Amino acid sequence: MKQTYVKYLIVAVLAGGFLFTSCRSARETTANYEVVGVKGSMITIDSVWDANPDKRAAEILKPYKDKVDAMMYEVIGTSEMIMDKGNPESLLSNLVAGVLQQAAVRVLGKPADMGLVNMGGLRNILPKGDITVGEIFEILPFENSLCVLTMKGTDMKRLFKAIASLHGEGVSGIRMEISKEGELLNVTIGGQPVKDDQSYTVATIDYLADGNGRMEALLQAEKRVCPENATLRGLFLEYVRKQTAEGKLITSRLDGRISIK
Repeated sequence: MKQTYVKYLIVAVLAGGFLFTSCRSARETTANYEVVGVKGSMITIDSVWDANPDKRAAEILKPYKDKVDAMMYEVIGTSEMIMDKGNPESLLSNLVAGVLQQAAVRVLGKPADMGLVNMGGLRNILPKGDITVGEIFEILPFENSLCVLTMKGTDMKRLFKAIASLHGEGVSGIRMEISKEGELLNVTIGGQPVKDDQSYTVATIDYLADGNGRMEALLQAEKRVCPENATLRGLFLEYVRKQTAEGKLITSRLDGRISIK
């Protein structure tokens, strides 16, 4: 009885396998497919898509949109000029680096010796006139946080060479001379030459403190403090609001802190 059951089972399995394979065409079982080309195009997301809005979706989103708009369109200050980024230094990068340098007070009790931000982290211009919260979000869209590093002069020199190779980044507290080829020619911190065995402090963002953007020298920091709830965007918003409360415009200047010789 047992042997008969096993025979029936074997026959059923073979029959099932035959039926399964018979459902597939000879082409499907023998063909070797490969991709020979890919075509595509970019779809521009702009006001064109607002021509025929989904009324039901708009109704659902309206209370949330109203809350976001109320926050993003809030005017928190006034810019004296248009500020953009650019090498070797720029109005916007100088300003943001200075905000970072001053923000180190919450860690050190005083400003850092140097402020540092990468040009790539600044994603829009600061317009002349009213400054809204939304415009700050457009300039600083990433959740980058403040990090205050303590470094030896030898590693600071490595850092300056990296900045020179990029033909400049957003800096404050220092002055650099670089060649057209991106070589470091001269640098001072607080108006003084860099001493190899002296410790210096750098206020930057966690992205750079982690060695990204060619800033591997920052990984050699003797000490690293990244306080909680201190995003660069939040610090900049705080700075603008404070300046406004004191009746001051938001301004910046080019002062030759990085010059090409």
